[in-house]
Amino acid sequence: MSESIRIRPPLSDDTVVRLAAGDRVLISGIIYSARDAAHQRLVEQIRENRPLPVELDGQIIYYVGPTPPKPGMPIGAAGPTTSYRMDPYAPILIERGLKGMIGKGLRGDAVIEAMKRHKAVYFAATGGAGALISKTIQRAEVVAYEDLGTEAIRRLEVEAFPAIVVVDAHGNDLYREGRLKYRRG
Repeated sequence: MSESIRIRPPLSDDTVVRLAAGDRVLISGIIYSARDAAHQRLVEQIRENRPLPVELDGQIIYYVGPTPPKPGMPIGAAGPTTSYRMDPYAPILIERGLKGMIGKGLRGDAVIEAMKRHKAVYFAATGGAGALISKTIQRAEVVAYEDLGTEAIRRLEVEAFPAIVVVDAHGNDLYREGRLKYRRG
């Protein structure tokens, strides 16, 4: 098995285009959490030409709604959310400079086209491993939309957060390639 590639946001175009579907990565640094409701608000702010509460340029958004933290812990279980729910909003955020998304499951064609056009990547985190993933999160702080509770945008400081490149900036899709590979003739 190949060694994991270490990356640190903000991601540059050069970093993103070197990542290939199937690459294992370890992410360290600052990423942001956001789910459906937060994505909807971000897009509304973009459409209304209002400033965003976080800088998207070069950043990674993790699709997660963490559970409350236990005493002394920065965050509770933090497993990935199904990504297609963010598909109506992702192309607009990618156009604004978002370089990475972490979740689980397939992405729609419009998202993949935006990723190819603007050099972005989609990572998968292991579903069902929220308690283990949360151990890579050193700090968590709500930075926007606190009224959304678990769906608020959080600034997460991560160390060696494990993920796999599922769709790269060239449009290669590990999920689709895997189905083709094992499809019966």
